[in-house]
Amino acid sequence: MHTEIQAETPRGADLKAGALAGIIAAAVFMMMEMGLVAMAGQSPWGPPRMIAAIVMGEGVLPPPASFDLMILMAAMAVHFMLSIVIGVVFAKGVRRPGLAMALMAGAAVGLGLYVVNFYGFTAIFPWFAMARNAISIVSHLAFGMVLSLSYRALTR
Repeated sequence: MHTEIQAETPRGADLKAGALAGIIAAAVFMMMEMGLVAMAGQSPWGPPRMIAAIVMGEGVLPPPASFDLMILMAAMAVHFMLSIVIGVVFAKGVRRPGLAMALMAGAAVGLGLYVVNFYGFTAIFPWFAMARNAISIVSHLAFGMVLSLSYRALTR
């Protein structure tokens, strides 16, 4: 008899869908954040440098906020891994939400992440305080909503 281990928890969460939704939300977030920062007249490489500094140290922070492949790769590794974890946790906390609930849950997750990242983690990563702004709020709200809508679509 062949027994297969599934990524299903007793509550019905689809952890694979949660992880994939986290990846999708991470990609949308990063493109949106960098695009909005560029439209505001700042370097789009600033946000990845702030993320990379979590593992590489403050020495990678701008200025200059220029392109550096190693810094970008470190930022993407951190950002995507955290987003996968957030997606899996999200999957464990919800059951295939309807559209309205997905949007509300996603907005709540995004706003919660913004508060935790820019007010909680500044004790460890003080450079996050410089990104307390509308761009970060909007990008985090979008992350949460894309996460939730992606999870919803992937579990249909």
